[in-house]
Amino acid sequence: MKNFSLAFLLAILITPAIAQNTDSLYFVNNYKKQEVYITMRDGVKLFTSIYYPTTPGEAHPFLITRTPYSCRPYGESNLASIWSGYKNEYVKENYIFVYQDVRGRYMSYGDFEDVRPFNKNKKGKEIDEASDTYDTVDWLVKNVKNNNGNVGVFGTSYPGFYSTQAALSGHPAVKAVSPQAPVTDWFMGDDFHHNGAFFPMDGFSFYPTFGKPHPKPTMDYGAGFSSKVKDNYKFYLQAGTLKNLSSMIGDSIKFWHEMYKHPTYDDWWQARNARVGLYDVKPAMLWVGGVFDAEDCFGAWACYKATRTQSPTTKNRIVMGPWYHGQWSREGSKLGHIQFASNTSDYYQQKLEIPFFDHYLLGKKAPDNQAEATVFFTGSNEWKEFNVWPPSGNRPTEVYVGDKNALTFTTGINGTSKSFYEYTSDPAHPVPYTEDVHNRRTREYMVDDQRFASRRPDVLTFSLPVDKDLTLAGPVIAKLMVALSTSDADFVVKIIDQFPDDFSYGKKAVNDDEEEDTYPMGGYQMLVRGEVMRGKFRESFSEPKAFVPGQPTAVTFALPDVAHTFKAGHTLVIQVQSTWFPLVDRNPQQFLDIYKADEKDFIKSDIKLFYGDAGKSKFVLPVLQ
Repeated sequence: MKNFSLAFLLAILITPAIAQNTDSLYFVNNYKKQEVYITMRDGVKLFTSIYYPTTPGEAHPFLITRTPYSCRPYGESNLASIWSGYKNEYVKENYIFVYQDVRGRYMSYGDFEDVRPFNKNKKGKEIDEASDTYDTVDWLVKNVKNNNGNVGVFGTSYPGFYSTQAALSGHPAVKAVSPQAPVTDWFMGDDFHHNGAFFPMDGFSFYPTFGKPHPKPTMDYGAGFSSKVKDNYKFYLQAGTLKNLSSMIGDSIKFWHEMYKHPTYDDWWQARNARVGLYDVKPAMLWVGGVFDAEDCFGAWACYKATRTQSPTTKNRIVMGPWYHGQWSREGSKLGHIQFASNTSDYYQQKLEIPFFDHYLLGKKAPDNQAEATVFFTGSNEWKEFNVWPPSGNRPTEVYVGDKNALTFTTGINGTSKSFYEYTSDPAHPVPYTEDVHNRRTREYMVDDQRFASRRPDVLTFSLPVDKDLTLAGPVIAKLMVALSTSDADFVVKIIDQFPDDFSYGKKAVNDDEEEDTYPMGGYQMLVRGEVMRGKFRESFSEPKAFVPGQPTAVTFALPDVAHTFKAGHTLVIQVQSTWFPLVDRNPQQFLDIYKADEKDFIKSDIKLFYGDAGKSKFVLPVLQ
């Protein structure tokens, strides 16, 4: 019996390794790698790695990823392990894989420019990322043997931005493009700013390495900034001001210092909004993102909607799953303490992405009844399909702030003419974005337990027990009526699902490869969606406006889309606060250019949130019928 058990255990452990070895052997025996420099229209040469099948007499499609993160490993004898993940399904179909270092990055020549603006009216040798894609594709289809003339492009995060630009290239060979969590608008919603509020952890952890100047091609960008302080809350609080962070990062990081010169949504930022080019888009589009993507849960939603409006004849689809940044290419059964009841990533890979490219690039029959929007709803843990997003069956439903920290669907009966809640926002003691101590910004904060915040006096917490399932599908609109003792403040709104006190997932985690999660889930306050609004931008992101101290003022803004079901017996909780640190930089709470603020400029603000007859602070929920 012992021998049988040992053999069985060895079989479990060895079988995946054998399969992996078989896949790698197939790739090594049936693919070759070629490294070339492709010349752009202005003479600049871009380093490109091509992995092509050696199958004689067959024509194959291209899958291209253009990246600022390096197309390593370099050397024609060094192979990327394309076979190691779900992309091995493309290997089985003998796709040609192409990776390119974009202009000015790693082994490519030229000058790199962050989120290089799209130039609709290029003339002569003028370039942008769309033209670099065009020139690359044109060379590939004319020079790589045995290609079928069909090109697909995909990439995640910054490569997602380059995928968006590829869709604007105009090259007829580009048939299908999938921008995944694409960098879209660094002032409005992804990575470095949300509604004009700066996200210092994301920027400061990224740019000391990424932003280094490299006038000549190189295979290595070296290390970034290092601090002895490993508690990010402590580090950024001690840093004090954005001016001090700028001093730490040094003078050579070009984009960082350019960003400081543009504290409002001016022409410089607007030109770097990737949505401006999404007109008359020719390829079929598959936008992909994660509803819990800490880096960018904005880009895929925003670009899908822009394409639908600005390019209505485009074959335009979106997939949103319950994922962190890029989790759709990994295992997808859980995030932090929240479980999804299935491997959602595998569903996406096999049912959505692979059939998308196989259809447009290989001519395979498309799955029947393909939905325009395929979205995973947490809470109920199920995929739903729609012919448009947000769904046409949505009913905007107002929920009001009421007495005793309650939320109510009824208006006109709660509060008096003097009804308000009040808290003091103190930049010296900002509300942390997560309960634990971390060195880097976590990805799990997007679903973290918010009970710690509920216990803070500078966080307003309102609740509404749910007596029957409540499904939200789309953006939540916050409509706050506030008064400040100062001339500016931020407003953070968090949508939270509070679990019943006796809730438990059971003894086993969904992913059996991981240890059982023993975190107490009874009463868990799951962050479903949170967003910040820099108050001075409440009327215009280009022309900020000071608050008049003591004067009731409306602050209205949208939170990124929600796809969640509050199950019967749970509680809908909404929190309002004015700091979210160090996720969001501290607002001095005075009307000034925060990039230039000194430590003495940071002051307390007494904030009132009105309700009832005094001013109906409310939230518009996208309730799915």
